[in-house]
Amino acid sequence: MKNRIIIGMLFVIILMWSCERNNSSLDTVTLKQSINQSAADLNTAMEIIGTSKAFSLLTVSESGAKSVSGDSIYRVYIGLDQVKGVYDYNPVTTFERGISLIKYFTKTADSNYMVVKMPLKKIERPGSLRHYEEADSVLTNNFSIAVSEYHNNYNSFRDFDYILASQISIDDAVAGALNIEYVVSPAAGTEYKSQYTFTDGYSAKYKYLSGDTTVSGFGIFKDDAMLYEEKRQTVRNDTAKFGREHMYTLTIGDVQIVRKSGIVAPAIYVNGVLQTNAMVEIVDKAVDPEATVCKKRDIRITFDDGTVTTVSAMIGESVENIKVLFESLHNVYFAAYIVDWIAYDIYYQR
Repeated sequence: MKNRIIIGMLFVIILMWSCERNNSSLDTVTLKQSINQSAADLNTAMEIIGTSKAFSLLTVSESGAKSVSGDSIYRVYIGLDQVKGVYDYNPVTTFERGISLIKYFTKTADSNYMVVKMPLKKIERPGSLRHYEEADSVLTNNFSIAVSEYHNNYNSFRDFDYILASQISIDDAVAGALNIEYVVSPAAGTEYKSQYTFTDGYSAKYKYLSGDTTVSGFGIFKDDAMLYEEKRQTVRNDTAKFGREHMYTLTIGDVQIVRKSGIVAPAIYVNGVLQTNAMVEIVDKAVDPEATVCKKRDIRITFDDGTVTTVSAMIGESVENIKVLFESLHNVYFAAYIVDWIAYDIYYQR
């Protein structure tokens, strides 16, 4: 009996030693498999998003954007009830400098929403909205944005609140939904959230919150599952260097990379489990408080078997489309060009 007990104890010790001995390879396989699969899922998502009809809306640039007055005397409140109705684009054959955008639209019906219908090509080139071209005569109003909630309360450049909830349709088919919430307060600071939901369950979100704890983040999701997110957080701390502690987090599926100020090496996790056998280096190509993987940042991962990869290599196919989504949700130019311009023109009866 005594011999059986000793043999059993030896077996347990050998088993434990074996598990500990192979823990390194298990971690490496798990990390490699997770990061490769997570990158593949992200690339699949970006291929679907990038070929969607709605994606062209998100490539609209800043050229021709409506500027916001910094005059503290200017005040305006525009609610949905003041601008609701159906407005169809009709090309105007003459050009007048300074002509209001609403002059190119005709109110065709009453509605509880604000519905704007116009050619998609005009959305893609907003600078052409006030310029008649011969080809405009054959364009159809195959784009529409139906605004179900609108709140534009402007007191000054540092004191306003804005809400937009809308559904986008292209060629008479729903192409997604755009939602924006933007609040700037002298007391509470700034809170900004924008989200575009595509029709395949994919969505892209951007958020920014200022204060003692400042948070900014951009993410891509499939339903409730996070496929990709870059988040920056700074916390006021009088004992920290420069008075703030910084943390950068990159999440790709099950894999999370975290860099904290004051700590030399970033940490890497799989499903919340720290991977101690891999080395991570974050390479910033330029000084930028909002550096992203799709612009001025790369991340190099060295596994314990000596193999090396970078995030940009794994998601190389998706980098440009991620950049478009980030910049679009950061600014949402196409909504400002259309909804806000027309809302102001209706409000002032221009």
